[in-house]
Amino acid sequence: MAITPEIRAEIIRLFHAEGWRKTEIAHQFGLHHSTVGRVLAKEAGLPRVAFRKKAKIDPYLPFVSQTLEKFPKLNATRLHHMVKERGYTGGVDHFRDIVRSLRPQPKGEAYLRLATLPGEQAQVDWGHFGKLQIGAAERRLLAFVMVLSWSRQIFLRFYLGDDTGNFLRGHVEAFSLWQSVPREILYDNMKTAVIERVDSAIRFNPELLRLAAHYRFAAKPVPVARPTSKGRVERAIQYVRSSFFAAREFQDLADLNRQAQQWCQAEAIDRRWPQDKSFSVAEAFEKEKLAMLSLPDAPYPAYDRKSVQVGKTPYVRFDGNDYSIPHEFVRQTLLVEATLERVRIINGIKVLADHERSFDKGRLVEESKHIDGLVAEKRNASSARGLNRILNVVPSSKAFFKIAAERGHNMGRLTQLLIALLDLYGSSELEAALSETLASGTIHSEAVRKRLEVRRSAKGLPPAVTLTFLKDRGIDEIVIKPKSLDAYDRLLRMEDEQ
Repeated sequence: MAITPEIRAEIIRLFHAEGWRKTEIAHQFGLHHSTVGRVLAKEAGLPRVAFRKKAKIDPYLPFVSQTLEKFPKLNATRLHHMVKERGYTGGVDHFRDIVRSLRPQPKGEAYLRLATLPGEQAQVDWGHFGKLQIGAAERRLLAFVMVLSWSRQIFLRFYLGDDTGNFLRGHVEAFSLWQSVPREILYDNMKTAVIERVDSAIRFNPELLRLAAHYRFAAKPVPVARPTSKGRVERAIQYVRSSFFAAREFQDLADLNRQAQQWCQAEAIDRRWPQDKSFSVAEAFEKEKLAMLSLPDAPYPAYDRKSVQVGKTPYVRFDGNDYSIPHEFVRQTLLVEATLERVRIINGIKVLADHERSFDKGRLVEESKHIDGLVAEKRNASSARGLNRILNVVPSSKAFFKIAAERGHNMGRLTQLLIALLDLYGSSELEAALSETLASGTIHSEAVRKRLEVRRSAKGLPPAVTLTFLKDRGIDEIVIKPKSLDAYDRLLRMEDEQ
C-alpha cells in the first residue's frame, strides 16, 4: 500500500498527539508495524533500530557502509558477492534494498546564472540528425549551430559530416549572415576545434586558429565533461529538434537549408527574449550587433584539404569518389582542395584538375581531355574502361546497355561503336540521341548514329567525319591492288535469270 501524504501526516498526529502505539496505528491503516516505524523514524526523528529484530546483515553493515563511502557507484550485485565471501547468507534482492538506503547520495551542485555582455560570446556545437541517402552513399546529416549568448540569436546550417571544412564553413556563413562577429566563441573538445588536451594544456586545430585570426575572435574550449558551460547552444539544439526538424519534410540538403534559414529568420528570431519577455530575440540581436566585431574585407577561404597519393591510374580518390587528372602525374603526391561545389587537384601551385563535386559513392568523375591523353598513349584501352567512360558522361547509356543486354546484343562491339560516336559527336549530342532512341524502342547502334546525323543536319552542319592520321614510315610506298568485281557481276546476272 502506498503511503500518501495524508496517511503520513495522520500517523504522526496519532503517535504524538493522541499517544497511539505503533501497532494500533498499523492495525488502523492496514499497514505493517515496520512501515509505521519507518514513517515515524523519517518524519519524527525516531531511531529505526528499536522497531526491528536483529537481521543477518547487521554484522556486515559497517563493511557495506565503508565500501560504499569509498566506492559510491559500486554495483549492488558486486557488493553482494563481496559480502557473501565474508559469510553473509541473505538473498540479493533484499540486499539491494539495504544498499539503496545506505548508498551516499551525491551532493547537488549549484550553478551561477551565466551573464554575458552584448557581443561578447557565442557558443558552437554539432547536432546529429540521422543520415541522408545520396545515390549509393549514406551520408551523416549534422547541424552546425551557433548561438549568441546574450541575444540568443541562432544560426543553423546542415552539412553532410562534421569535418574541418564544414566546421569552418559554418563559421564563415554565420558571420556573413549576421554581418558581424562575436568577440569569443566557446567549444567543447570536438576534434575540429581541439586536437589534443592534457588538463589545461590545449593544442588547437591550426585551421581554427587561422580562422580566429582572420575574424579576430578568441577561441575558448569549455572544461572537460562540463556541458553546462555551453548550455545555451545545447538548449538551442534541443529547440531545433523539437521546433524545426520534427516531422520536417524536405527534398534534398539544399531544400532543408533553405527551410532552416527561413525558420531562423522567422520563428526562431520572433520568440521572446529570455532576459526580458517584453523584447523579442530580433530586437535584442539588433542591439547586440552594435557591440560585435565588424567583418574583414574578404571571407575566410574554407576548404576541405587532403594530401593524396596517386596510384598507377590517373585518378585521385576523395570522399568516396574518383576524380581524373592528367596521366603524367600518376605515382605522385597531390593536394585536394574542395568546396561544397568543386574539387580542385593541385600540384604545388598549379591546378591540374577542377571537377564538379559529387556526394555520391563510387562515382568516376573525369574530363575527356585527361583520358584522351592516356588513350593516345595507350591505344589498347580495355572495353571495360570504355564502358565506364560512357556510363559516367552519358547518363541514358545505362538504360540503353541494360535493354541491349536483355536482347542479346554483343556488348563489347556495342561499347566500341558508342565510344566512336562519343568521340565524334560529343557527350551532350550522344545523350540526346540515346534518349530519343530509348523513347522509340529501337535499341541498336545504327539507330543512334542515324539520330545523331539527323540532329546534326537539322542544325545545318555537315556530316561528322572521323580523321585518321597515318604516321608509319614508308606509307607512301604502299601499293594497293584493285580487286576484280567479276564475282559481283555474276551474282547480278544470276538474279536477272531467276
